[in-house]
Amino acid sequence: MTDMITRAGFTIDSRLARFLEAEVLGPLGRDGAAFWQGLAALLADFAPRNAALLAKREALQAQIDAWHVERAGKPHDPAAYKAFLTDIGYLVPEPGDFLIGTQNVDPEIATMAGPQLVVPILNARFLLNAANARWGSLYDAFYGTDALDAAPARPGGYDEARGQAVIARGRQFLDSAFPLAEGRWADLAGRDDVTLADPAQYIGETEKGILLRNNGLHIEVVFDSHTPVGATDKAGIADIIVEAALTTIADCEDSVAAVDAEDKLLAYTNWLGIIRGDLSESFEKGGKTLTRTLAGDKSYTAPDGTQHTLSGRSLMFVRNVGHLMTNPAIRLADGSEVPEGIMDAVFTSAISTLDVEGHGTLGNSRCGSIYIVKPKMHGPEECAFTNDLFDAVEDLLGLPRHTIKVGVMDEERRTSANLAACIHAVKDRIVFINTGFLDRTGDEIHTSMRAGPMLRKGAMKGSDWLKAYEARNVAIGLRHGLSGKAQIGKGMWAAPDLMGQMMVEKVGHLRAGANTAWVPSPTAATLHALHYHQIDVFDVQKTLPEPLGLDALLSIPLADGANWSEDEVREELDNNCQGLLGYVVRWVDQGVGCSKVPDINDVGLMEDRATLRISSQHIANWLLHGVITEAQVLDSLTRMAAKVDAQNAGDPLYVPLTGNEDGAAFSAAKDLIFKGVEQPSGYTEPLLHHWRQVKKAG
Repeated sequence: MTDMITRAGFTIDSRLARFLEAEVLGPLGRDGAAFWQGLAALLADFAPRNAALLAKREALQAQIDAWHVERAGKPHDPAAYKAFLTDIGYLVPEPGDFLIGTQNVDPEIATMAGPQLVVPILNARFLLNAANARWGSLYDAFYGTDALDAAPARPGGYDEARGQAVIARGRQFLDSAFPLAEGRWADLAGRDDVTLADPAQYIGETEKGILLRNNGLHIEVVFDSHTPVGATDKAGIADIIVEAALTTIADCEDSVAAVDAEDKLLAYTNWLGIIRGDLSESFEKGGKTLTRTLAGDKSYTAPDGTQHTLSGRSLMFVRNVGHLMTNPAIRLADGSEVPEGIMDAVFTSAISTLDVEGHGTLGNSRCGSIYIVKPKMHGPEECAFTNDLFDAVEDLLGLPRHTIKVGVMDEERRTSANLAACIHAVKDRIVFINTGFLDRTGDEIHTSMRAGPMLRKGAMKGSDWLKAYEARNVAIGLRHGLSGKAQIGKGMWAAPDLMGQMMVEKVGHLRAGANTAWVPSPTAATLHALHYHQIDVFDVQKTLPEPLGLDALLSIPLADGANWSEDEVREELDNNCQGLLGYVVRWVDQGVGCSKVPDINDVGLMEDRATLRISSQHIANWLLHGVITEAQVLDSLTRMAAKVDAQNAGDPLYVPLTGNEDGAAFSAAKDLIFKGVEQPSGYTEPLLHHWRQVKKAG
């Protein structure tokens, strides 16, 4: 039973209250009683506003549902549909010409282009790995992945033949990004022979080698003939260390299963460790106990002899949850649960204030800013609410206005359709916009749930709305001045084992004008960094066209005229059910919100709740319109449960789905499908939280 204590008229989990008082407010020199009184006033103001915004979502959805039901059987009329969306306030007027005014933004966000990691905040080891992924070994990344076009490494230790292929590929990169005045890098006899064609690329000397820079990104060429690799290298080059994950998002949202005060305390404790610089994690590997900590900075000597440092760590964002969910960690005066997004804003900002006021040992922002990513906002009114909330949090903590910066995830249809107005609502604190296919598709399906059966998921990727969505996001961001002040991002490469394919395809994000893009691992960040040496994104941004209009974006991906065979329907249903079960069983039973989940073809994919949203909504849509039956869904779930069980056979913590059809995990999977139409915006969180709490209660 949770021990709740009273603070300023509301109740809060005692562990959470004491954590904030002892670990955050005390070191900050803030008066605890005044803080709790201020928080009570903030909650009294913002909790009702939060509820009103959620009610408006449902009211708009009800009107859209009714519009489609009334026109059932008739051809879709795009002009009438657009006029209807305008009449009900779903579409709002454009804000006119403006440029964002965000100040005090770190260069990793504003003026540099490079990879971005997203990491579950509940896993300290993963969090440390991501924070330390600012620098990565290119040799290790090539040696251990299929990004290298060479025979796989032979088992039994270091494979010299593959090692030589790695060295050759590294030289190829150096010749491309850092050409020499004469000859090639492969011709060098040693460190003293390096003379660059562009001397400005030479930044200085490190303890182990030379520091170079191209398109704003650094690399360190390590010379050490005493290492196994350096000893076999003509020039004594032992490695190429590349600047990789410029930024990392510590995620409190889609990649975690946090349903109560215990979970939230772990999230906030790990964030505190990042901010203070003392996060550590010990683990067993190879029969030894290893302890991981945050990396120190990289020192170098400039050509004029002066000493400098580069950050050894990724610049950290923290992603709060959206406006929807509540959490029992705090109960308001009326006994209701606290809106979790408000709690996240207060707690993560309070912790981050330790960095702003210089209490950390390593430091995060060198510009005195706090970086929060805010997901799942529907339209400019909800963005304005976040802006007001951050104003109030700054006042509560005594921070200067706009210390808290915001990243706006463009992943809901009403935000995409009103993106300029959304940016305008946070124009003096915005530092980030991005796109995300999965959540955005989930909302696309749910918004038009009653319009008719949707295309198969694979066909969605070629639909008109998606192309318009991706292009408009970049173009609108550029029109309103994000280039040089903020990130314009693209979504995740979900297959961590398919690095060769990533190296071919993900460069497309740069060509589309994105100055950051999500990758699933530190290794992927190291490899993706090469794309930013290949292409200067800021030059690309200058050549891109003006934003497209709304017509394509508002097109609905209906399967008009589709006549799928029984095999095609079963294939789509099985694909959805297998992915849904594979994710839900880990979320509900083990509290794992993001992991490498095998798909139906046994390819490991990094999955989070966004994947679940699209799968559950797609099945619910086909059920609603008679493409499939309840019996077919149950049959698929039963067969796919056996497959998921087999895929997890090596996990000692795994509880099989087969034989436990009345258990929490299988029950959650069924609810997500059969109650999918009624879920708010098609979100999976309410049902997942319920069944996880059931599981935790035993």
